[in-house]
Amino acid sequence: MASSAPGATETWLLENGNIKPLNKEMRHGHGRSHGRTAHNVSSSSLRKKSDLTLVRKVPCTIVRDVLANIQEVIFGTKLFVLFIAIPLAILAHYANFGRSWVFGLSLVGLTPLAERVSFLTEQIAFFTGPTVGGLLNATCGNATELIIAIFALTQHKVDVVKYSLLGSILSNLLLVLGTSLFCGGIANLSKEQKYDRKQADVNSLLLLLGLLCHILPLLFRYAGVGESAKITAEAVLQLSRASCIVMLIAYFAYLIFQLWTHRQLFDAEAEVNEEDDDAEDEEAVLGFWSAFAWLVGMTLIIALLSEYVVGTIEAASDSWGISVSFISVILLPIVGNAAEHAGAVIFAFKNKLDISLGVALGSATQIAMFVVPLCVIVSWIIGVRMDLDFNLLETGSLALAIIVTAFTLQDGTSHYIKGLVLLLCYIVISACFFVSNRPQTQPNAVNLGSSTEGIMRV
Repeated sequence: MASSAPGATETWLLENGNIKPLNKEMRHGHGRSHGRTAHNVSSSSLRKKSDLTLVRKVPCTIVRDVLANIQEVIFGTKLFVLFIAIPLAILAHYANFGRSWVFGLSLVGLTPLAERVSFLTEQIAFFTGPTVGGLLNATCGNATELIIAIFALTQHKVDVVKYSLLGSILSNLLLVLGTSLFCGGIANLSKEQKYDRKQADVNSLLLLLGLLCHILPLLFRYAGVGESAKITAEAVLQLSRASCIVMLIAYFAYLIFQLWTHRQLFDAEAEVNEEDDDAEDEEAVLGFWSAFAWLVGMTLIIALLSEYVVGTIEAASDSWGISVSFISVILLPIVGNAAEHAGAVIFAFKNKLDISLGVALGSATQIAMFVVPLCVIVSWIIGVRMDLDFNLLETGSLALAIIVTAFTLQDGTSHYIKGLVLLLCYIVISACFFVSNRPQTQPNAVNLGSSTEGIMRV
């Protein structure tokens, strides 16, 4: 067996039964091999180093470990003050304080939970390796939206599901990316901002595939206007379910592309942050079972708050005088992903657009190609009729957002005017949903189908 010379400081790596020296670059890559993605890097900008000096003085080992866990999980984020909204929301629910208050407090309470889920999945990934870690991030990256959607489906609020998921895609593509490019451009006027086009191209291609799967059911409904509305709706539903299976296949192929065959394309976003990382960022601060237990607990709390949000959204709409569509499309995504979005903007200020693009495009792709089709499949299983027909206004907004974003990212460079245009597009779409107050109880297919048939008869 090979051995190092006395006093040598090289790090050694056992690979394929042979020992070989681990140089600086390999050490960095090895330390990063826990599946860290742009979402993790972005969320880490809102974390703060925990001071465990007082905790270490506790004589009882069990108590010391519990306090250390609480210090790392609860107080290890700059958003820890928002945790107070969680017990207040529960108190408001059981004290019948007001359903609009329950909605607002639950929405605020979801903000730090989304960031903590990202932190806990990263901690688990230290022990599971890069592949499982990447899969964890791929499934838990938008856990809040998925849980809210499933609770809405169980209550047959299909419109809320469609609006909230549509809003998440629009928010990531226009608001988050637009703010990142605008702020990054203003903060780096004297520098040329560049990013890796390869990732943007892959995400844009997947988003266009998702858009095709949304447009076809809408076009099919218009093409079948002369048929019975019931027959057309059934055909749209079957087409949507088939399209969702295709979308899930494409998403899993994307995971294989990202985690195995072309992983080097997605490692850059973590590597660009090398000079800012401290040693503690490359070490787990929680044990595997501690992180897993916290993740389960956080998920249960997210589920509880999601149930409150879904159950009180109409009451909040009536109380605030704002349409359900505006709350679902605009407010839910902004508040639910505020931590992740803030991290993307922070790294844009630092001229690290690969991370910002990884957050915005990666999250939008995950919603469009994984969460949306998964919700359709879940609704199929539980006997709820949900299709990919998001109506003309919603589908048109999605199409324009994806096309504008694809054009914005085609040359690999950025400046503030690109971000400004994306932000203005988001403002116009927000205004559209603000003035829209379409009833949420009637099936979309029957509405548009009957109105079009009336026009044809005239």
